[in-house]
Amino acid sequence: MKPSKLQDHLRRCHPDKTEKDLKYFQTLKDKFQKRPILDRMFASTSQSNDDSLRASYNISLLIAKSGKPHTIGEKLIMPAVE
Repeated sequence: MKPSKLQDHLRRCHPDKTEKDLKYFQTLKDKFQKRPILDRMFASTSQSNDDSLRASYNISLLIAKSGKPHTIGEKLIMPAVE
């Protein structure tokens, strides 16, 4: 955006902030950039969900390869998890 349009916006919409110095606006910018974003907030949760899903899949695969009924997972795995 052109600087003249920014200055006009500042004068019209925020007249109380026209006398603030540059450092004030830089700190506002820094706070804005460091605010929590949804992607960052759920990134770690998503990773833990992926790990548990992969573990569940691997356990089911091992049970299926052994030829045993899937209820064996409840008898073998659940006590180990708890």
